[in-house]
Amino acid sequence: MTDRELVDSLFCAALAAVDPFRALLPHLRRVRELYLSGGFDRLVVAGFGKAALPMARAAEEILGASIDCGLVIVPHGCQPTTPLHRIEVAAAGHPHPDRDGLAASLRIMELARAADDKTLLLLLISGGGSALFTAPADGISLEQKLQTSRLLMEAGADILELNTVRKHLSNIKGGRLAALAHPARLISLAISDVPGDSPDVIASGPAYSDPTSFTDALGVLNRLGISSQVPGPVLERLRQGAAGAVAETPKQGDPIFSAVTTIIAARNRDAQEAAARAASLQGVRVRLLEEPVCGEARWAGEKLAAIALSERKRLAPGERLCLISGGETTVRVAGMGKGGRNQELALAFAMAIEGEPGITLLSAGTDGIDGPTDAAGGIVDGETAAFAKAAGLAPERSLADNDAYILLDRCAGLLRTGATGTNVMDLQIMVLSRPDADGAVSTA
Repeated sequence: MTDRELVDSLFCAALAAVDPFRALLPHLRRVRELYLSGGFDRLVVAGFGKAALPMARAAEEILGASIDCGLVIVPHGCQPTTPLHRIEVAAAGHPHPDRDGLAASLRIMELARAADDKTLLLLLISGGGSALFTAPADGISLEQKLQTSRLLMEAGADILELNTVRKHLSNIKGGRLAALAHPARLISLAISDVPGDSPDVIASGPAYSDPTSFTDALGVLNRLGISSQVPGPVLERLRQGAAGAVAETPKQGDPIFSAVTTIIAARNRDAQEAAARAASLQGVRVRLLEEPVCGEARWAGEKLAAIALSERKRLAPGERLCLISGGETTVRVAGMGKGGRNQELALAFAMAIEGEPGITLLSAGTDGIDGPTDAAGGIVDGETAAFAKAAGLAPERSLADNDAYILLDRCAGLLRTGATGTNVMDLQIMVLSRPDADGAVSTA
């Protein structure tokens, strides 16, 4: 198996380990036991995110006719080919919210308001939920919130910064959905797509206490230099909130969370460990990198390249090593090109290892989507940059113009998986090898 084939197979093993349907089954069995023994009159299911459809299918598989009603929101294009029996599926915009998402979110809010102390409300939460589950705060239009989100993303806001602002422009994020559902028994099953797996950040924490404030949200805008660009009503709401004129998001210790339970069913670390097990089964020595891959994608690519070059020097002849990491980087958009954070990371990595044999990197989103492209990410090695130059492309120019997609496509460096139905951030899988005197690499 070549190094390129190996990294691809390890990525497939990682995805299988964080399949939402399988990940939820043991937790749903406990939900069923609670419902049957807890004296409830109704079981209501609501969900939102890129993994909402397989999560809903799992809920129907285990809970069946016990489900009174339900609604999940998925990205456009992810609707089921065969309908679910008890749970309705609505499609909405992602990564930017739209009117369809607003309409479906208002319906989930009504389900929450109708819940009482004899209701068990099951929330199915996954990455992408912040855009799909949207209900702007009073005085803020959907267009104004959309404009603010775009400005944050283009300025390179990380997920914590982005969701800090989102929570304070919303009627449902930052614990406010839990407030609507109180005093119902509420259980959230979540697929984590955020560093640290913090429930308050996943889908902007609609049913979890919020440690951030209006002042923090203002600080994000100031730090990214976009305060003067956001719509006036947005800035005014944040300023009023910081002055105490608008109620803060619910905080830890609030009674509304007394009947709320949050369970993380799958996370990035699960995917990393599955890839590591698959590498070991192939006879390849493996090591997980403990530090999350975050920050600017191009700088992260250079940092990983430095690690790869250093580790390869230490290999004995014929030895092979797999390094696995995960996280989520950002891209500060300065050019007019096409790409995503994983493609940009891969291109920067390829430029840093140009001409170096025995180094292959896969960097991809576990959701199968990298930026506004049809690729999940990129696969590169020491020949990628040279191949691009021979084809008349300029890697430095492509990187500066945020145009990694075209270059990687020309170099057979794009990884296309299609939407995977899960989302636990990104994975980077590096395979390093040092041939022996005969040019062979050991797989044992």
